[in-house]
This record gives sequence, C-alpha cells and structure tokens, in this order.
Amino acid sequence: MSVIVTGVAGFIGSHVAAQLIGQGRSVIGIDNLNDYYDPTLKQARLDRLAGHNGFTFRQFDVSEREPILALAEEFPSTTEIVHLAAQAGVRYSLENPFAYVQTNLMGHLCMMELARKLGGLRHFVYASSSSVYGGNKELPFSVEQRVDKPVSLYAATKRADELMTHCYAHLFDLPSTGLRFFTVYGPWGRPDMSAFIFTKAILEGRPIRVFNHGDMRRDFTYIDDIVAGVLAVIDRPPERAVPGVEGEAPNRVYNLGNHRSEPLLRFIELIEQACGREAIREFEAMQPGDVKETYADIVPAQRDLGFEPRVSIDEGIPRFVEWYRGYHGV
Repeated sequence: MSVIVTGVAGFIGSHVAAQLIGQGRSVIGIDNLNDYYDPTLKQARLDRLAGHNGFTFRQFDVSEREPILALAEEFPSTTEIVHLAAQAGVRYSLENPFAYVQTNLMGHLCMMELARKLGGLRHFVYASSSSVYGGNKELPFSVEQRVDKPVSLYAATKRADELMTHCYAHLFDLPSTGLRFFTVYGPWGRPDMSAFIFTKAILEGRPIRVFNHGDMRRDFTYIDDIVAGVLAVIDRPPERAVPGVEGEAPNRVYNLGNHRSEPLLRFIELIEQACGREAIREFEAMQPGDVKETYADIVPAQRDLGFEPRVSIDEGIPRFVEWYRGYHGV
C-alpha cells in the first residue's frame, strides 16, 4: 500500500509526505524541482525526506505523460494519490500563462489518467484553491456557492481541475476529493507568499508593498492544520457508485481554512513583533487578479473529516519567523 505525492518538494507536499512516512506508509514523491522560486529551498525540503525507509523520489513534471503513466506499472500497489503539484501564484499567471495551462491542466489530466490505470486505487486527492471564489462578495466562502467567475488564470485552471475531476469521477467511478486551501503559511513556506516576503524585507530593512492600501483580509491557515486536513481526507474516500443504482459521482470538494478572516495590517504587525522591528510600508493599489477578502466556511470539513484548525496567527507567525531566522541564519 503506497501513496503517490506530487509536488513532494513543495511547501505542503513535503509536510504531507513527512507525516505519511511517520505513519509508516510508503511514499512515492514526484517533483520537477523547477526554478519558479529558489530550487535550493525545494532541495532542502526534499533532503529532509530522503533516506527514510519507504520514501522513493522521481524527478519529472506531472505533465510528462509517459513517465507519469509508467508509474502504474512501477508502483502497482498504490492505493492513494495526493496530487499537490501545480504552478502556483496569482500574480505570476499574468506573466507566464502558458505554465499554468501546461502544469495545472495537462498535469492534472495526466494524474487522473494514472489514477485510472491503478486498479487498486482507493482515492484521488488533489489541491484546489480558495482563488476559485474570485471576487465573490458572499462571506464566508462556501463550497455550495457558484464559482464560475474567476479573476485570475490561476483560479480558472484550478476550477477547471475541479470540473475535470468531476467528469472522471462520473465516467470512471473514480473516488476523488478536491481541497480548496486558504492562504497557507508556516515553516518551510514558499518565498512568493506574504509571510516570507514580509519577513525577509523587514529583517533586511527593505520596504514592503502593501496592496489595496492595506484594506485586505485573509483566512491565513497554518501548515500543520492544512496537513491534518489532508491526512483526514486521504482515508475517507467518497463512496463508489452502486451498480445499477443512479446516484451522485464519488466526488467531493472541501474548504480547508482557519475560519478566521484576519486584517492584513494585523498580520504585518505580528511579523513586525516577531522580527523585533517595524516594517517600512509602501501602500499601493490592488493588483490585477487579486481579491480583497477570503474567509472559509469549513462546516462540511468539520462534519465529515473532524477538521478543526488550532493555530491562530498569534501563534503561527512567531513560529514561522523563528524558522526563517534559523534557516537563513539571521
């Protein structure tokens, strides 16, 4: 019984893989170690996993059809796929849209085709994003709301992933669960995310860019809570269809967030306190593709998964800054 984890050198993927290995599961990690951000950080995450019994690594892109599909023959005992690899970032999608279509659409399709080839697969779990809610003004964001008006290409590709997965669940009885992550932060986080950007700039004495003049709120979610949600999902696949009985496709989507919409300026203040110095703030207009506020309705995840986020930003931000100082030696 093995689990394939894509994006295994990424922020969430590396944490999920570490927890699965700790549970005694065999993990096949997939990552292309691209240079969207510092590959040294990705390699450092990977080094923490390497050497553990039951961990196998393969370096290639999820959109590479032949090596992905060959995994079905190399690892036929795979029982779950946790597909976290993606071209992330709202702002970068304005610069390099082709990367999002290649990785997030073709890559997702390749992983679903792999799932079809694995006869013993019990569950296909994949990362969606809170970005699919676009400029929705109805808060908190609920999985029951319409999400057909994305405001970034990144969001559009993630919504397309959800639609493709529903199709495969319906056509091929593939038990699938999508997870809409809300602004994940914490140790080993991504350098293109706000906690990392602000901490780095503050410690280096450089200004930080504060968009929409600071009038923004985010449902900041600590990495440990996200991982707990992913692990809870893995062993709870939707029920397959009953032969001869018409019913819903075995497909679900959940929000995984902190269920707290925090002011951006308070988030910055906590980073300042943890760093022991004030930020030089440069206030700017809202960036294209961005949204003013996110806020997760997590009732379905609480009900079905027992998901209960525990780490507030008051606790999580100091943990992140402590890790940042240790990792960078500052």
